[in-house]
Amino acid sequence: MSSSGPVEGTWDQIVAAAEREGSVFLYSTQHPENLQALKTAFSQAYPEIEMEFVRGTDVELNPRVETENRTGKGTGDVHMASDPAWITNAAASGVYSTDIVGPAFDNADYGRERSVLEDKIFLTSAAVFAMAWNTSALPQGLASTDDLLDPALDEKIGVVNPAGFAAVVDEYQFFDREWSGGFNEQLAQLNPRIYPGSLGIAQALSSGEVVATPMVQPLVREMAAGAPVDWALPNPAWGTPWYSHVLSAAPHPNAAQVLANFMVTPEGQTALSYGYGSALPNIEGAVARAQDIPLPDTETLTPEFVSQFQQEWEKDFVR
Repeated sequence: MSSSGPVEGTWDQIVAAAEREGSVFLYSTQHPENLQALKTAFSQAYPEIEMEFVRGTDVELNPRVETENRTGKGTGDVHMASDPAWITNAAASGVYSTDIVGPAFDNADYGRERSVLEDKIFLTSAAVFAMAWNTSALPQGLASTDDLLDPALDEKIGVVNPAGFAAVVDEYQFFDREWSGGFNEQLAQLNPRIYPGSLGIAQALSSGEVVATPMVQPLVREMAAGAPVDWALPNPAWGTPWYSHVLSAAPHPNAAQVLANFMVTPEGQTALSYGYGSALPNIEGAVARAQDIPLPDTETLTPEFVSQFQQEWEKDFVR
């Protein structure tokens, strides 16, 4: 069977072909527990198709997708990315992706016209970033973003290293533009601890290694587990959407279409949306609607600009 696309025919025929393929592989940067929940829900809906996933960063996964496409030797079937520049370029080129054919994309609640790029790349989720704190160390919490600049928080704030992450560069720019001019400069003067990603900050807040942060996912999971943390969405809050696509090098092209379709059903969205923005309304555990989180402006987020920003950031933040 060709890996260039699904079988021609009805959706039922595609599902039958997917069941013959028997497995499907997802690359994603989303929260690993949400991906595990997606795997569980998918296996209940399609017990004949075994779903596996690799969770990594965009910096790790995007080059893998590019290499598999170039060599024609695919492992991944569906790819869920959050790098806005990569998503925009992939939608424009169409090289890495196959047209999506599932019926769930035409659900009026999903809103295909504003949720799908070039019939290939589809809105799946969104990260909305909160300010958060350790409730043992900071029982009064954070009332506003200005509270994050309290000199008492010197060496007690966690921040993400933007190295290679266009979305994180956009987030830092958002702080200066939307919160207060010079926010980053004042933040850097508080000697924050630097982490490779927001999941590390969530763990550090829970353990008390840091006391506060301006940039972490809503800590619904950590609070449910009894961690001494709390969070609030600042006004305005920064976010970035996740878009997914069926890979043109997919070794299981029909199962890839079935998984892609499942990801935007209520069952798939319930799995993916705990603590995140959902692509459907009224999803339990979601903290926002993904369609309300725009893709960052990628024209300014060129590789050259991201590299230049990183150098300036290191001068300020790395001491």
